Amino acid sequence: MAFAIVPLLFTLPYRVNIFLSWEGAYRISNGQIPFRDFGIPLGGMYWAVPAIFFKIFGSQMITLIKAQVFINIISGLAFRSILKTLQVNEGVRLASVLLYCISFSFINFWPWYNHSVIVYAFIALAFAIKAIMIEKNRQKQLFSLLAAVFTFFAFFTKQDGGGLIFLICSILFLYSVWLEKKWQYFLLYVGGTAVFISAAVLYFSRYDFSYWFNHGHPPHNARVSAGDMLNIFFGDSQWLKFYFFIILLIALPALKQWKDFIRNKRDVIFLLMTLGVLCMAAIFQVTSYTPDNSNIFFHSFAFAFFFSALLTVLPVQVNLFKISAVLSIGVMLWWSQLYWNYMQRILRINESTGAMATSATGEDIVDMHNAAIKTASIAIPQGNWVGTNVKTLHKITVPEPTAKGIDRMLNLDVFRNKKDVRVLNMSELTFLAAEIPYKLETGDKFPLWYHLGVGMFNREAKMFEDRIGEQYYDVVLFEYINTLNNFYPFRVRDSLQLHYNRVDSFFAPRNTNQGIIEVYLKK
Repeated sequence: MAFAIVPLLFTLPYRVNIFLSWEGAYRISNGQIPFRDFGIPLGGMYWAVPAIFFKIFGSQMITLIKAQVFINIISGLAFRSILKTLQVNEGVRLASVLLYCISFSFINFWPWYNHSVIVYAFIALAFAIKAIMIEKNRQKQLFSLLAAVFTFFAFFTKQDGGGLIFLICSILFLYSVWLEKKWQYFLLYVGGTAVFISAAVLYFSRYDFSYWFNHGHPPHNARVSAGDMLNIFFGDSQWLKFYFFIILLIALPALKQWKDFIRNKRDVIFLLMTLGVLCMAAIFQVTSYTPDNSNIFFHSFAFAFFFSALLTVLPVQVNLFKISAVLSIGVMLWWSQLYWNYMQRILRINESTGAMATSATGEDIVDMHNAAIKTASIAIPQGNWVGTNVKTLHKITVPEPTAKGIDRMLNLDVFRNKKDVRVLNMSELTFLAAEIPYKLETGDKFPLWYHLGVGMFNREAKMFEDRIGEQYYDVVLFEYINTLNNFYPFRVRDSLQLHYNRVDSFFAPRNTNQGIIEVYLKK
C-alpha cells in the first residue's frame, strides 16, 4: 500500500497518452456507453474504475492517479493471494510482493489498458487457484465463478490479455479435472466466461460492435505474428529465456519421479502457473508493445517460484526475519534503477550536462558523459514543466509553452462569445471538454480516439474530412506528431489546412515524440 500511495504525495508531469484514460472515464462517468456513444477497439472495462472515481472525486487528472492507487492496491493483494494459496514461504512471499510492487505497480501510477488488463487477469488467476486448491465445494463454485467474471473483465479490457489468462486458468482447471476427476468447476469457469462474454456481445451488437471490437478482422490489423514473437524472444527477452532455463533446471529432478510429482497438486499448479505467466509475457510484449515494459509482471512469479524451490533444498532452516530481510535487500538492490534517479537529484551525485568541456590545463575532456555529442532537442525537460490555472490539471505540470498556449486558446473570442461551440479535439488536451466546456460528439460512428489504423479508420477519417469541408466545426485542435505513424491522421490535417485558418500553435505536453498542437478556426 505504501508504494501505491506515493504518487499522491507529489506534483506530477502530464503523462503521454493519458488523454485516452481521461476522456473514456469522463464519458462513462457522464452516462455514455461504449459502442453506443463512442467506438473503441477494446472493451469498456478499462475505464470502469476511473469512471467510478470521477463520479466520486470529480474529473480532474489527479483523480486518475487516485483510481490507479486503488487498482495497484488490489493488484498487489491479488498477487499476494496467489502466493498465499500456494503456501509460499512467508519470507519469500514478502520479498516477491515487494518485487511485484516495485517492478510492476510503482512505475504504473496512471491508468493504462495494458496494465489494467493484467490486474484483472491476476485477480481471475487468484480466484482460479483458490477454486482449485481449497476443499469446500461451495467455495470452489464461488471462486470458479468469480474467476470467470474477472476473466470476462480482462477480455473486455483488452482481448490479448483476457484470452491469455483464459488459457492459463483453463489449463490449471484441466489439470485439476485430471487429478480429481471432477469436471464441474472447469465447466463452471469456462461456461461462466462464455456466458458473460456472449451476453456482452449480444447487448452491444445492437450498435456497431462488430466493426469496432478488434478480433483481427478488417479494418483492424491482427497483432499476433509468429515471426515477431520469435524475433523478439530469440533476439531479446534475456530475462524470459533465463527464467525458462532456471525453471527447467529446477523441474528436472522432480520429473525423474514424475509419477509422484504429477500428483502433487500444489507443486504442479505452481509450475504450470509460472510457465503460463512467462508464456503470457512472451506473447504480450508483441501484442501489447506500449509501453515497452508492459510485460514486466513476470519477474515476480519467477522470483517466487525460484526461491520457493531453493528453500526446499537448503540444508539449514532459515528463519522468517532473515529470509525476508535478505531477499528484500536483494530486490531493492536489483531494481535500484527505479529510484536511483530520484536519489541522484537529492544527493547531487552526478550533475554532468554532457556538454563539451576543457580541463584546468586547457585539455579537451572526453568521458562517458560527452564522448557522443548530443544534438539539440526542442523537448523541455519535465523538471522544468510548470503548473497551470486550469482546474482539471490540479497538481499536474506541463511545458510552459503548453500552459501559455492553453491560456490563449481559452481566451479565444469564439469560446467567450458563443454558446454550444462545436469542437473537434484531435489532441491530447481532451480535458478541455470539461474545462471550456463543450459537448462531445456521440454515436456509434464516432471514435473515442484518433490513431488511424488503431482507434479509427478510413471511414471515420473521411467523415471528419467531409465535416471539415463543410466547416461544421467552430474550432479544431490538431496535434501534429511527425514521428508517429498517423497518431493523429495526417490526411485530416491536410483537409484542415485547406478549409480552416491556423490561428495558433504550441508544444504538446510530451517528453517523447514531440508534437505541436495547432488551433484552427473557420475561414
